[in-house]
Amino acid sequence: MKPGYHVTEVKAGQFRALDCGANPEAWSEIFIQLWDIEEDDRTHMSSGKFHAIIRKVTEHVKLDDTAKLTFEVSDGARPMQLYCAAMPVLRAGAVHVELSPRAASCKPRDRWLAEQAQAAACCGPATSARCCG
Repeated sequence: MKPGYHVTEVKAGQFRALDCGANPEAWSEIFIQLWDIEEDDRTHMSSGKFHAIIRKVTEHVKLDDTAKLTFEVSDGARPMQLYCAAMPVLRAGAVHVELSPRAASCKPRDRWLAEQAQAAACCGPATSARCCG
């Protein structure tokens, strides 16, 4: 993010959908919209200012503690892009949050892959005597 970025909007929503396998889906999501610009001699936003913005939002909008967090980012010229946030990290006295592009996914395939990974971790050759029944 450029040092002059602004939090331009925070919104929360409840979503209901049908995935490509005809499975019903439901989730909560919080979107934090960022305007990624350079402005004068501004530095990156302090964690205190960011916290104050979120606190103000919570006075008017109910935020679900378990909601998926998504950042919407644009410089005002390019289309908005969606990003997932990693856990905040304190480094050199500043809070850093790594954003990674949010890709489209197939939820039935994602569930199947997770099941396969869990089965491989549990039932692989080295552990088959302990946890596979």
